[in-house]
Amino acid sequence: MASSLILLLAPALLLIGTAIFLESGGPIFFRQSRGGLGGRLFTILKFRTMLPADGQGGWTQRGDARVTRLGGFLRRTSLDELPQLFNVVMGDMSLVGPRPHAAEMDTEYAALILEYPERLRVRPGITGLAQVSDLRGTVGHVDDMRQRVAADARYIESWSLGLDLFILARTIPHLVAAGNAF
Repeated sequence: MASSLILLLAPALLLIGTAIFLESGGPIFFRQSRGGLGGRLFTILKFRTMLPADGQGGWTQRGDARVTRLGGFLRRTSLDELPQLFNVVMGDMSLVGPRPHAAEMDTEYAALILEYPERLRVRPGITGLAQVSDLRGTVGHVDDMRQRVAADARYIESWSLGLDLFILARTIPHLVAAGNAF
């Protein structure tokens, strides 16, 4: 399915990549080490939505000056996630599963939330139950992450093809209505 989507979306992928380069130069893709199945690290691909690194890090906040104008649109619509289809083809990710976090976050939250490592029992996904349950965006408090981990645990415990299809069907309409990505 991911390969078919890459072929179908190839013109859009090329257009977005060109627009990123024309707007701010530099690399088209953002690459980051993320925790995958069994905690194995992999490099996630996303379209770059921020100015090239200037040493600042951390979660993106509403009104973050690092986000480009095009990047803001790509983030709001989650089009920045499309290169993860290549991660699916490479076997690092699935279409549906718990969203992978930066490796440092896995370490940080595993120390704070007992159930956190459970989410690494399955391949991470481009979309997941937490995302279609309004649990995406910036984590302002550890309880925000606890809610995501609880949704991930529900997904893992009740996984079925039907649940994956349900999540995929809810993803696009949910992204149109979601206001917590910036």
